[in-house]
Amino acid sequence: VQLQASGGGLVQPGGSLRLSCVVSGFSPDDYYAIGWFRQAPGDEREGITCISPSDDSTWYVDSVKGRFTISRDKTKNTVYLQMNSLKPEDTAVYYCAADREGTPSMYVVEYDYWGLGTLVTVSS
Repeated sequence: VQLQASGGGLVQPGGSLRLSCVVSGFSPDDYYAIGWFRQAPGDEREGITCISPSDDSTWYVDSVKGRFTISRDKTKNTVYLQMNSLKPEDTAVYYCAADREGTPSMYVVEYDYWGLGTLVTVSS
């Protein structure tokens, strides 16, 4: 199983970015949850959002609620993170991860597979 995150970059405060996470290696019948995490320098990795494989239910941490949106395109095996109204404190390396048990969670330890991160820098 492999996850490839992309879409990071430099954006001004108030701007938007869309991250993509392409998932490969699961069989078509596999049932997995996807989470997005981020890690700022000196900080621990934190979960910010996740999506359920059953009904696409979503959860968000308070700091991104109303600004970020997670979505999934099953035909492309891709999960997106639309980030709007970005703030300097959103600067971090962003990671996507997959849980093969299909349980959506914000906890790092719950996830089995991780992609390499993509850097998001919010600065004027």
